[in-house]
Amino acid sequence: MTRFVGLLYSISLPEGKRVLNAPLRELLETLGHGDVKTLLATGNVVFTAKGNNPRAIEKAFEPAFAEAFGRHIDFIVREGARWEKLVAANPFPEQSKSDGSHVAVRVMREPATTEAQKLIEDRATAAEIVRVVDGDPWMYFGEGIGRSKLAGVLTPKRTGIGTTRNWNTVKKIAAAL
Repeated sequence: MTRFVGLLYSISLPEGKRVLNAPLRELLETLGHGDVKTLLATGNVVFTAKGNNPRAIEKAFEPAFAEAFGRHIDFIVREGARWEKLVAANPFPEQSKSDGSHVAVRVMREPATTEAQKLIEDRATAAEIVRVVDGDPWMYFGEGIGRSKLAGVLTPKRTGIGTTRNWNTVKKIAAAL
């Protein structure tokens, strides 16, 4: 049995509804996963699976999710050990200590392409720092994410399938593993 982290790209559903933790947990249990724990209300889940292939879990989950909730949403899955490696690789340790909500990582299904990396780096302002570690773009949003033009390019169409989490959330997920 392997521990995994699962991340929904979005929790927005048709007609202004949102994915709630209990139905998300129940769907994963229906798919045969165990010890399912949801974290926060932003589509984060930690669970145990019999297999060890994240792509197979994603491929089974996404159509089941679309059928249950009426919308396809990308689901990014990482092995627990790989999540711990992501945490250890944080290139912004000082900023994370003092300003964890402004440090974020875009957890990618496949490593960010050279073109995506360039787009992200080019969009960063003087108050923003970008580092790509093991294919995942890490960003420090010195003036916050809310008005950042950099945040606007972090979409599947522009940078590949992935989802962004701030450092505080990354740590909570690691603690739940």
